[in-house]
Amino acid sequence: MTSLDNNGLTSDLTIIGTGMAGMAGAIFAANRKIKTLLIGNTGAGNFASGMFDLLGVYPLETRQMRIDPWAGIDALISENPKHPYARIKARSLMAAIDELLAYLKNAGLDYCIDGKLNSTVITPAGTTRLSYAIPASMINGAKALKDKKACLLVDFHGMKEYSALQIVSVLQKKWPALKAASVTFPGYENVSEVFTESMARALEVPETGKALAMTIKPLLGNAKSVGMPAIFGLYKTRHIFKELEMAIGVPLFEIPTMPPSVPGLRLMETVKSDLPARGITTFFQNRVTAAEQTADGKFLLTFTAATGAQKIKTKAIILATGRFLGKGLYADRHNIREALFDLSVVQPDARDQWHQKDFLDPRGHRINTAGVEIDADFRPLDSSGQIAFPNLFAVGTILAHQDWMRMKCGSGLSIASAYAAVNAFLKNSKKSCF
Repeated sequence: MTSLDNNGLTSDLTIIGTGMAGMAGAIFAANRKIKTLLIGNTGAGNFASGMFDLLGVYPLETRQMRIDPWAGIDALISENPKHPYARIKARSLMAAIDELLAYLKNAGLDYCIDGKLNSTVITPAGTTRLSYAIPASMINGAKALKDKKACLLVDFHGMKEYSALQIVSVLQKKWPALKAASVTFPGYENVSEVFTESMARALEVPETGKALAMTIKPLLGNAKSVGMPAIFGLYKTRHIFKELEMAIGVPLFEIPTMPPSVPGLRLMETVKSDLPARGITTFFQNRVTAAEQTADGKFLLTFTAATGAQKIKTKAIILATGRFLGKGLYADRHNIREALFDLSVVQPDARDQWHQKDFLDPRGHRINTAGVEIDADFRPLDSSGQIAFPNLFAVGTILAHQDWMRMKCGSGLSIASAYAAVNAFLKNSKKSCF
């Protein structure tokens, strides 16, 4: 755990940013017993669907869907050697994913991988998407989609952005044995609008689950499985899923909803509650406002808290602040800038080159590949290509030469880069670099 001296908090490693990259970095640091402080402003959108995408689309120009993400990554690295994935060997990327999923399983959150392939998951729009590691509560949906056997999709009266009937109408030609039903969620008989998070919390009470099972079971007909919006609890998902499945009598599965999606909230809540027990000091809903290097080569950070400004003195930093939404990057009238250290940012030469004229141009927009350049140890480089600070690392979507949203690789990029940076910190610590 971090300690307190006369000048404020001290730590060996401070991770700035509590999105997927920051959380993953804290998990890897906890597993290595590093005295770590995690600080950032967490929002539900940070974890979106709760699934982990490794690589779903490549090349972008042809929008090729990648069932085998590893083959896609090999092609990506071969053609784009500056992509952050090129800094990480395949076995390290596998090790990072395996370590994260083992951590989550131990914390009570189960995930599934289909061998080394992406799973195909139903979306709330009725389309499908690929993801590498999906919540165990969704795996039966991937199987049902593949088998095309009779299946019942359920939604709830009062849901505004989720319709079982819409999903069925989109998938009907490919999956004729799919049908839809709308029911009232137990206890919400007089409620005009219902939300996934409130239903998930209600299912933490066993009686609600029993009532829900009694509502759905008479509608089964010949259905061999049942899909519902993702509401199977926030904290007791294993138990809720098992009890509901036994009571209804057929395999169940969740379908992710629009953010804030319950599986994303589950992931966030699990990690937030577990990290302090693993020795990580956390400051959520806080933002670092200033950073400076001290005479002894360490960093002094300032952040705002309810009690006023506080200081952190740390040997090293992992910068996981994200891009524009996370406020790791910002744009003025002429340039894209890094917000905290004013690091050099790889970007087009002029602002009129940031975007293509066509919003849907298959080449994408160059602003989406702007970011921080790094060395082999994920340390940011300055404009001359030299290491900006030997004890500063950058991870996640702030990195240059990647278009994570279009490639569907955001989680993989965040997890792999965090893994590499934490290991680089340890390596350099042993060499007494700082």
